[in-house]
This record gives sequence, C-alpha cells and structure tokens, in this order.
Amino acid sequence: MSDDDEDWFERALREAESDEQGAAEADETESEGETSEGEGEEAPEGEGETERESAETPPEPSSDETPLSPEEGDESPFDEDFASAFDNAPEPEGGFGGGPGSGPESGGSPGTEPGTGEFGGEEPAAEFGGGPPAEESFDEESFESEIDRVDIGIDGLDDMILGGVPKRSLISVIGSAGTGKTTFGLQFLDQALRNGDRGVYLTLEESTDRIFDTAKEKGWPFERYAEEGRLAIVHLDPIEMANSLTSIRSDMPELIDEFDADRLVLDSVSLLEMMYDRPSERRSEVYQFSRSLKESGVTTLVTSEASGDNPYSSRYGIIEYLADAVFVLQYVRPSDFQETRLAVEIQKIRDANHSRETKPYEITNEGLNVYRQANIF
Repeated sequence: MSDDDEDWFERALREAESDEQGAAEADETESEGETSEGEGEEAPEGEGETERESAETPPEPSSDETPLSPEEGDESPFDEDFASAFDNAPEPEGGFGGGPGSGPESGGSPGTEPGTGEFGGEEPAAEFGGGPPAEESFDEESFESEIDRVDIGIDGLDDMILGGVPKRSLISVIGSAGTGKTTFGLQFLDQALRNGDRGVYLTLEESTDRIFDTAKEKGWPFERYAEEGRLAIVHLDPIEMANSLTSIRSDMPELIDEFDADRLVLDSVSLLEMMYDRPSERRSEVYQFSRSLKESGVTTLVTSEASGDNPYSSRYGIIEYLADAVFVLQYVRPSDFQETRLAVEIQKIRDANHSRETKPYEITNEGLNVYRQANIF
C-alpha cells in the first residue's frame, strides 16, 4: 500500500469514527431530555385523561361569538340549541302569552314570570301536566253557528229542531199516500209568504187551480200571494218535463234568481224518478236535478213517495241521500187494533241538532200540527 492510499484510508476511517461519535452524542442528548421530563412534578390523577379529552373534543363557541351562516362557513345552521334559538327569536306582537314582563327581554323563559324556572319554577306550567289549570274565559258566542236558519212553519215540529233548518238546504219529505206530504209542502211555503218572502211551487201532479183550492181550505191566501207577484205556481207535465229536463235543469237557477225566490217546493220527485227505467240513468238524472235545485240558492222542499216495503225509505232510495234534511211521515197501527195514528220522525238534518223521537201529528183545517209533548203510544 502506498503512502497516498494509506493517507486516504486513514482519512476515511477518521470520518467514519467521527460520524459514529456524533450519532451517539445525539442519542444521549435525546435520552437526557426524556429523563428530565419524567423527573418533573407528577401530574394529578385523571388530569392526563382530561387533557386528552379536551384535545379530542373541540371547544364550545363563546356565547359572544356570532354563528356563521351557511354561506360564511361550513357549520350547520341547526348547531344552535333550541332554547337559544327560541330566546333569540323576535318577540311576536302581543308577547309570548305569559302576560306582562313574561318575554325573554324580561329575563324569564317565554310564557313565564321573570325569575322563574324554564316552566314556571317550582310548579310546572299547567299546559305541561302540572300545576293548577289556567283560567280561561268562555265565550258562548264563539260557539254559536253562523249558518242562517229557517223554521218549517209547522207547530210542534219546529220545536223538535233546535235552531231551525239551515237556509238553502234541500229538504225531503217521505211518506205514503194520505200522510199529508202536499199539505206539508204548502204549509212550508206559506211560512215564507206570510213573512213577506217569495216562493215557487212546482207541481207534477196537481193543477194550479187545485193547489189554490187546497191552500184556501187551510186558510192560506195563495191566490192573493200570486196576484202580488210573490208566488209562482208552475205545473209541469211529467212527459214534457222528461223531454225537456235538460233545459229545465239549466234554466231553473237563473229563473229562480230572477224571481228572487226564498223557498221552492217540488211535488213530487217520485214522478221524476219514474220517468227512467234504468237505475243508473234514474240516479244520474235525480242527482243532476237535485244539484240544480241547490245551485238555485233557495231553501227547497221535495216530496217523495215512501217505499212499499220500508216506510223510512223513498220508493227508489235516492233522494234521502241527496237531501240535507229528511222528514218521515208514516202510519202507526198498534197491535191491539186501536185507532191508526200518524207519526212524524226527523231522520236527519245536516248542521243542526234535532229530536230523535217519533211524535204524533194530525192534519187539521189549519194544516199539520205535531203534538210535541205527546207520545205515539
């Protein structure tokens, strides 16, 4: 080995030893640093865990900080708790319902007195199941119906209806022959005419003269009402009506409106039903005709023959489902062969309370008279 090679070798060896010595000194320095930290004051028990939990849990925002909107940051607008959101909400007009000084501005929760707890301090609010119930004023007028009502005009029967039949209703009177359906309709019309109102009587059975005679027998001056222009009696031939029912249906609301009628009577709807053989066509036509009557805007009464099998049902069982009020006139024959009696029953009245009792009545020289205080047997 030459001197140059030996010098090179010795230099390389010295550089390697120098690198090893520097690494050893660095390790020793790091070890001394860990030892000095371990020799410091011992932390209290549990503090380390608390610090770790604090490091893992992000700090809660300060109440003074204004939460960022979704456009200003990535935080959700629902991160704010409900109580804080409620407190920061603008107070509605009239306060929160807790009386004077009960809103958030007075220092209490909404609806509570200042200085009380969230739901009223020691006693929870009544609306949450505790404490005495709050006193409320009961306004009876707020429960009264705003629907205009009319009387039928039959003594005793009006007493069975609490408040009267709603105005512009479709009323159906169902009964067998001889139970007074036509008299019922005329008496209903006379109630309006005596009070200065107007009425229309549509008949498919009787002539105009016959209607005048029947009314005169009961003391109702229908001829005078007609001369005054407050009563219109229209006799419709069933066959002609069947042929022109569509035009009658479309023209009726306008004609009744021009006459300014308050009440209308149709005697009887059974003849209209008998014009059609097919049940589907019958139901459709009666429905359309009843609808046109309702669109006329008057209080309407239609008479209908009762079914031979069921005195509580019309002959075809249609009109009682379309009507708003249903009155049933029937014969009552006791089993001991006593005198046959007439009885009336209110089957239904929409939007009105009524008696469910069956009461006797008579057909007198002054019309129908229901004995409200009597029983049928």
